[in-house]
Amino acid sequence: MKVLIVNVSDSIGGASKAAYRLHKSLLEEGLDSKMLVRNKRTDDPTVVSVPDSKFEDVYFNTLRPFIDQIPVKFYRNRARIPFSVSWVRSKKTVKKINYLNPDIVHLHWINGGFLSLKDLTKINKPIVWSLHDDWAFTGGCHIKWDCEKFMYKCGACPLLGSSSQIDLSRITWFRKKRTFKKIKNLTIVGLSKWITKNSQNSSLLRNKPHINLPNPIDTFFFKPFDKKEARRLLNLPMEKKLILFGAMNVTKDINKGFHKFIEAVRMLSLEHSEIVIYGAGNPIDSINLKLKVHYLGLFFDEVSMVALYNACDVLVVPSLQENLSNTIMESLSCGTPVVAFDTGGNSDLIDHKKNGYLADSYDVRDLAIGIKWILSLPEKDYKKVSQNAREKIIKNYNSKLIAKKYIELYKKIINKKL
Repeated sequence: MKVLIVNVSDSIGGASKAAYRLHKSLLEEGLDSKMLVRNKRTDDPTVVSVPDSKFEDVYFNTLRPFIDQIPVKFYRNRARIPFSVSWVRSKKTVKKINYLNPDIVHLHWINGGFLSLKDLTKINKPIVWSLHDDWAFTGGCHIKWDCEKFMYKCGACPLLGSSSQIDLSRITWFRKKRTFKKIKNLTIVGLSKWITKNSQNSSLLRNKPHINLPNPIDTFFFKPFDKKEARRLLNLPMEKKLILFGAMNVTKDINKGFHKFIEAVRMLSLEHSEIVIYGAGNPIDSINLKLKVHYLGLFFDEVSMVALYNACDVLVVPSLQENLSNTIMESLSCGTPVVAFDTGGNSDLIDHKKNGYLADSYDVRDLAIGIKWILSLPEKDYKKVSQNAREKIIKNYNSKLIAKKYIELYKKIINKKL
C-alpha cells in the first residue's frame, strides 16, 4: 500500500510537525509512505518537493501565497487572523500527486496557495483529510471561535468585518460545496473529538464519513530526564519553580493567549518562581509580571524542546482555541503537567487535576488558580501528576499505536469498507 502525505511544509508549523511525524511513523511500520510539500526544509529523501528549482521555490513559497490573499485584502475592516480562499490554480501540485500514484492521498494543511479547491477534484485517488483547524468546513476562517455560521452558509462574516450576506465567506462556502459534492471518496479525520463534532455538524462536511484519530508522538524521544541537567543545558536557575509559556509568534498571535497569560501571572503571589518564554525575544517595552522572565527566543530543534519541557515545572497554554496541541502532547510526554483552558481538544489530553489543570474557558482567575495548584503540590503529589501525564500519552498517542490505526483506516477505504 502506497500513501502520500500532502502538507504545505515538512517542518514549519504545528500541522507540518504532526504530518511529518505521521509519515515517519508509517515508514517505521513498513508502509510505503511519501510526503509531498511546497516548502521542503529537511533532507529526508522520502519527502518530495513540488518546486523543482530556486525560481519555482520563490514562486510557490512567496508569490502564490500573496496572490491567494488578494481577495481577502479588499476587506479593510477584517480581523488580522488567517482567512484563506484557495483560488489560485495548482496544476503542478496535482500533477505530482497523480504522478506519484499512491493508493491513498492524505491531505493535511494545504492553504497558502498550495492546493486550490477546484483542483482537489482532479486528484484521482481516495482522499483522507486531517483537520488541523476549522478551514475545511468554514467559509474561509481557520479559527471560528464562537461563530456558528459554518453550520449554515456563512456570509456577513465577522472576521472579514462584513455586513453583506453575499461576501467572500459565502462565495467560498459555495465553492467548497460544489467541490466536496464532486469528490466521492473523501474521509475526514478529526484530530480531536471537538473538531470531529464540529465538522460532523457543519453544512459542508456533514455528509462525509468522519473518524476521530489523533496525531502520533514519539514517546521514546519526548521523555523525562534529569531536571537539573536540563536547566544546566539551558542556563536556567536550579532552585526556582519555572513556569513555561510559548509557541511560534507567541506574543503577536492573539489566539495564543499571551494577554491571558499576563493577566493570570499578575494575579499570582508565588515565591521562588520565575517565568520562561520561548518563541519570542526580549520585548522592546518591558512587561511587568512581578516575576523574573527568561526570554529564550525561537527554538528550531526538538532536542532543545525536550530539554525545555524537562527544565520547567509547568507549561501554561492559554490559547483561545486549540485542536489537538502538539505542545501540550509533547510536554505531557516529558512528564511536565499542563495548565490550559477547557476549550477545543484540550480535554482530550488533559485530565483535570490528574495530569494537569483544565481552567474554565477564558477564565483568567481559574487559569491562575491552576498554575498555583501545580506549583504548590507536595513533591510526592507532583511526581504522581507527572507520572500520570507521561502514562496518558504513552497509552493513547504513541506513534506505533497511532500508525497502526491509520493503516487500518487506509485499508478500510481501499477495500471500500468504510
